Amino acid sequence: MNKIKIRQRPLLSSPDVFPQLPHFAAEILARRGVQSEQELDLKLKYLLAPTLKGLDQAIEIIDRAIDEHQKIVIVGDYDADGATSTALMILALTEMGADVHYLVPDRFKYGYGLTPKIADLAFESFQPDLLITVDNGISSHAGVEQAQSHAMQVIITDHHLTTKETPKAEAVVNPNQLGCDFPSKALAGVGVAFYLLANLSSYRGKQGKSAAKMAQYLDLVALGTYADVASLDYNNRILVDAGLKRIQQNQCRVGISALLDIAGREPAELKASDLGFVLGPRINAAGRMDTMDIGIECLLATDAQKAYALARQLNDLNLERRQIESQMKQEALLEMEKLQLDQNHLPAALVMFDEDWHQGVIGIVAGRLKEQFHRPSIVFAADKDGIHIKGSARSIEGIHIRDCIEKVAEQHPHLVSFFGGHAAAAGLTIKKQHFEEFKQIFTELIAQSEDELFQATLWTDGELPLHEIQLTTVNTIENLGPWGQKFPAPVFEGHFQVLEHRWLKDVHLKLKLALGNGQSVDAIAFNVADRFDFDPAKPQVHLVYELDKNQFNGNVSVQLRMLHLQQ
Repeated sequence: MNKIKIRQRPLLSSPDVFPQLPHFAAEILARRGVQSEQELDLKLKYLLAPTLKGLDQAIEIIDRAIDEHQKIVIVGDYDADGATSTALMILALTEMGADVHYLVPDRFKYGYGLTPKIADLAFESFQPDLLITVDNGISSHAGVEQAQSHAMQVIITDHHLTTKETPKAEAVVNPNQLGCDFPSKALAGVGVAFYLLANLSSYRGKQGKSAAKMAQYLDLVALGTYADVASLDYNNRILVDAGLKRIQQNQCRVGISALLDIAGREPAELKASDLGFVLGPRINAAGRMDTMDIGIECLLATDAQKAYALARQLNDLNLERRQIESQMKQEALLEMEKLQLDQNHLPAALVMFDEDWHQGVIGIVAGRLKEQFHRPSIVFAADKDGIHIKGSARSIEGIHIRDCIEKVAEQHPHLVSFFGGHAAAAGLTIKKQHFEEFKQIFTELIAQSEDELFQATLWTDGELPLHEIQLTTVNTIENLGPWGQKFPAPVFEGHFQVLEHRWLKDVHLKLKLALGNGQSVDAIAFNVADRFDFDPAKPQVHLVYELDKNQFNGNVSVQLRMLHLQQ
């Protein structure tokens, strides 16, 4: 690990705006730029008004398609956002009386998005009158043309970034398209789909036509938004909070309940982060290892027996995914050792390829390398055609990975066949013969970034007063959530005296720390034997930690979850 710099988050607004909260809580919110008490009220009525460009056209087209019994096909994407968006479209449009089907491209056969081949497949499979994309399509110019050549109308719903003109579809709904003045650019694909369907439903309701009760589908919106690591601005926090509450109260899709049961999680205890770390990976595993149909069918299931069978399948695929990912990461680390890269002489970017790596998990491995070495990372795997390789890129704060790939593509057009994505994550396809050249040019481009970006920084909320290390503080923090991307869960730092230490199973470190006033608190860190350099001879530790609840034998106590330790 490179030396981590510990810094305190700056105050972005004033803590004085929250006089009713304990001072530590007011500071946490001010460090996240919360401007007013209003932003803590996560009622659905405060959702942004539906001013999305293209929304009215899309509503009119779908409304007519339902009334005229036209056949609609949804073209989804093979991740959790795509799966939840697809399920949401199918459920809500069916409830409104539509004749609707779905198609998710097999990532290994067709790649990403509405390609001309997918347009052909949709036509051959369903002969639809209307094709609607979810979580993809903003770059699919050729695919849209091909669909229209089969006499289909096309509506694109997407949230990915684009600097180009939009395809000439009948309607395009994407807060990130040029000329859209919708104030939040952070909607996930499922959030865009929700806005479209909710407004379609109310449009139909006002005319006395069949509509849908959209609130019942907020569990899907919350899951897709969080699993896609969308920024939790005020609007997304409202959506995630509403969906999370439905899951906690068991008012969710039976497939979500089944997945939680198999993962051994109590719905009532669920946190927003579990959407990303418990449910998300199991849904994603379908698209990574097999076909996303399994994930979508699990979300669509209405009877428990079918839902459980599919949830077990997803759980097994996730275990398989974790094994392959672990093996690939080890191979990548060995490869780096061969290059004799140490922490002080790392290249500006880590770009790796192996003929035998699995396309479905390259994104996760890239993410793990980025975390461990604090470098933008791209991991490639062979494509079936034997000519191309597909890469998944993950980036560090301050380096916009999609824009960097675009720059390479513009300056060296022969190097990049396809790319798309966001600031922190992107995908691309290149020719295998160009790997070394791409690697060199991409790494040189990244190397032009400012040096301090390559210094890993752990941001904290400062020291928590010792008397606040108690359960009521954990509850206060929980109630201010949901926490997530761009609205991070509070992290504190402090110097503590160590009273006792134990290594559990040789890998987990447990400490008992003095809090002064004769009281003590337990602190735990999992799988840190090779990360924490703990010296029991030194009585003091400097910790970066999260406050947590420890539930054991019916007792609940406060504990620190250690993220970083220095002595």
